[in-house]
Amino acid sequence: MAERTVLVTGGTGGLGGAVTAAFLKAGWRVVVPEREGGGAAPVAAGPVRVVADLLDPAGVARAVAVAAAEPSAPLRAVVNLVGGYASGGLVHETPIDEFDRMLRINLRPTYLVTQAALPHLVEAGGGAVVCVSARAAVAPFPGAAGYATAKAAVQTFANAVAVEYRQRGVRCNTVLPSVIDTPANRAAQPDADHRRWVPPAEIAAVIRFLASDESAPTSGASIPVYGRA
Repeated sequence: MAERTVLVTGGTGGLGGAVTAAFLKAGWRVVVPEREGGGAAPVAAGPVRVVADLLDPAGVARAVAVAAAEPSAPLRAVVNLVGGYASGGLVHETPIDEFDRMLRINLRPTYLVTQAALPHLVEAGGGAVVCVSARAAVAPFPGAAGYATAKAAVQTFANAVAVEYRQRGVRCNTVLPSVIDTPANRAAQPDADHRRWVPPAEIAAVIRFLASDESAPTSGASIPVYGRA
């Protein structure tokens, strides 16, 4: 029986599948919210799936309630993977609605899920939050001001959580990927040197480490996971 639970948002995506697998292999109870399908029951030794819209506070509350529902496996970690990317023109060519959309899909779920989960992490005696920012947060590139700004906001939010909750036993760290070697990214960039990209499983191992007791002294860190990209 698992002794601790992790809530993994975006757990069905290219990186999310690897993160979910890493935690299951390590013996965690894994809860994965999804927009439709699933239900709140595990399939064999797989994750517990719960239907929830993570842009909606009510959906977030439902997902966190499922994650915190097992007294024998208290919620001890949250991994915020939900987000999105869009490129476009330069700043003066980017509509405000597109800029707002990047903030909404990258920052709002991270904020809502972390906010709802923190009381449970504190009650359980402490835990960890891992957020996913991006290399663009510290090294922006042309045509993605909204994305870079949103990911920088995620990084700053994570640092704020680390400061506010360090005396309550909750750590918060951020990973900064560059290009992840997923089928979707390969399809979008077929002529790129894919050997330089980082496989999802390698980033998942870093995330699992940051959520575990092995990284107990570490909070407020921003970890680059660029590989050779």
